[in-house]
Amino acid sequence: MDVQHFTTDALDRADRFGWWHDMTATALIPTVMRSEYADDFHAEAHVLDLGAVQVTALRYPPLTTARTPRLISRSDPGYYQLSLTLSGDMWISQAGRDTTVGPGDLMIYDSSLPFLGGTRSEDGRLGHIVAQFPKALLPLPAREAERLVALRMASESGFGAMLAQFLVRLATDWRSPQGEAQGGASFDATDAPRLTRVLLDLLAGTAGRHLDATGAQEPESRRRALFLRIQEFVRLRLADPGLSPQTIAAAHHISVRYLHRLCQEHGITVSGWIRDRRLEQTRHDLADPAQRLTPVHDIAARWGFRHHAAFSRAFRTAYGCTPTEYRECALRQ
Repeated sequence: MDVQHFTTDALDRADRFGWWHDMTATALIPTVMRSEYADDFHAEAHVLDLGAVQVTALRYPPLTTARTPRLISRSDPGYYQLSLTLSGDMWISQAGRDTTVGPGDLMIYDSSLPFLGGTRSEDGRLGHIVAQFPKALLPLPAREAERLVALRMASESGFGAMLAQFLVRLATDWRSPQGEAQGGASFDATDAPRLTRVLLDLLAGTAGRHLDATGAQEPESRRRALFLRIQEFVRLRLADPGLSPQTIAAAHHISVRYLHRLCQEHGITVSGWIRDRRLEQTRHDLADPAQRLTPVHDIAARWGFRHHAAFSRAFRTAYGCTPTEYRECALRQ
């Protein structure tokens, strides 16, 4: 994984704030910043690039920041930014909402919408972690995603707590490009796709819970939140050969008929959806150099395929080649 470290401490005092302003415009998104500490701005950032997702840990003095319509028209990457506050307070005005978050709070903001924000800190520096990713990766329809922008999401329990803990772990547990462990690290470049999937899955679960809690009067939102919870339930149990419409429905206190209707609303069937997710997992593992010595039938069994012949047929139908052929091609590349 590509890890970059930035600090203003090695610069002349007069250059620190301007350098930080330019660095964050490149590493995150362009904004206009102001700070009463601009004359001597002590700040640091660690940027972890997972490919589709970038995770950045930052500490800096209080400031205000604005994402203006002019900046958006010049350059908009179409990102969502998920922020976890570690110390101090942050406030933001975006999408008609004014929100303040403190330590332990999660919040999503949108690079395509203007915002005005700021930070406060009693000890002189705010700490937070930002996960930045393309909007298409958020597993929500655009209308539902809009309801999450600039709203506080708690992390005291459930998926929110798991997401916050995972972000902290990502920000502190990695290896340098030279292979040197940092902060007791155990992750390296080959783990990036898995870490990305875990992060987005936890975010999906957190978003589903939040939408469920805030959309109690909206039947469509309740169905969407239920569907997100079912998606997460299935993801966590793909390895169980006994996973079925009956077990899914029972776990969510709904009828099998309602489960089928809910999936039909999203253009899928329950069994086909489970099969496709399992195939995706096996395809990922077959392309993983770290698992090149694991037999194909063991990988298939790991993801709930009881019969190797049936797995091979399903894989060939989905991807146009046998599992062994896919592995050989992927590892050569």
